[in-house]
Amino acid sequence: MSAPAEAESLFTPRNFIAFVIVSLIWGGTWLVIRDQIASVPASWSISYRFVIAALGMFALAALRREPLLLVPGGMRWAALLGLFQFTLNFAFVYNAEAYITSGLVAVMFALLVVPNAVLGRIFLHQPITGAFVLGSLIAAIGVALLFAHEWRSSPATLQQVLLGAGLTVGGILSASAANITQAMEGAKKQPFLALLAWAMTIGVLINTVFALATAGPPQFDPRPSYTMGILFLGLAGSVVTFPLYYGLVRKVGAGKAAYSSVIVPVVAMILSTLFEGFVWGPLPAAGAVVTLVGMVVAMRGRATVPPRRATPEP
Repeated sequence: MSAPAEAESLFTPRNFIAFVIVSLIWGGTWLVIRDQIASVPASWSISYRFVIAALGMFALAALRREPLLLVPGGMRWAALLGLFQFTLNFAFVYNAEAYITSGLVAVMFALLVVPNAVLGRIFLHQPITGAFVLGSLIAAIGVALLFAHEWRSSPATLQQVLLGAGLTVGGILSASAANITQAMEGAKKQPFLALLAWAMTIGVLINTVFALATAGPPQFDPRPSYTMGILFLGLAGSVVTFPLYYGLVRKVGAGKAAYSSVIVPVVAMILSTLFEGFVWGPLPAAGAVVTLVGMVVAMRGRATVPPRRATPEP
């Protein structure tokens, strides 16, 4: 049996740079997604994104001379990751943005740290502290304030706002399941980039079948901004960020990797203010501050991660 190895610190230069890059890029993807669903069914936009992403990931693996095939049993892990991350998560998120603003969806995703911690406790035996529970409750109050503002200021009905919230929760739970899947021993034995590439490929297949069944033949928007959005989401938002993010999941743990959830909504809310007309006032400002304070408290409660069994790095 391999000797135990301590999880790495998030604040080592290599990990922290990866953390910042992921947070900034993902903070900008929420607004781009909003444009992607303006004229094309979400399922087709997701399929196009991950066609680009899968090709880019295979190319990245080849460029780095890493294996393109998985070890025996690897396709099961790729299928789980493809289903949770590259199908369900994005289907929920894209459709949620049809009902509520992109910034609000991003703020809700700050709560990703909560299911990450719960599932991490169940499957990875990582502890949950009292500070984490307190911080999560504070953050939930902040999100409730933001939703109160969304309901009062948006032309959407209460039912539409709640539907957007429910879809976002589905996306959060799917993303968390993917995070835990990636952090489990069987997944960590797979060639890293190949696992992501095959998972994206499986996600494309599932999304395409779903799109054909629900939205009919392929639809495409000829606007340059739509094409550029697909390229940005596929390359920067997926090929660049997912290897960095899942690398953090493996090195520092799923709970700490989700700390990007605090920076991402700040970037997203700024962009939502500039481009979606999100109007700040006492209620949303208080909600945003309370949410981020809660996440900081929760993160402090997740500062210690128990030792994990050492595994070969991909």
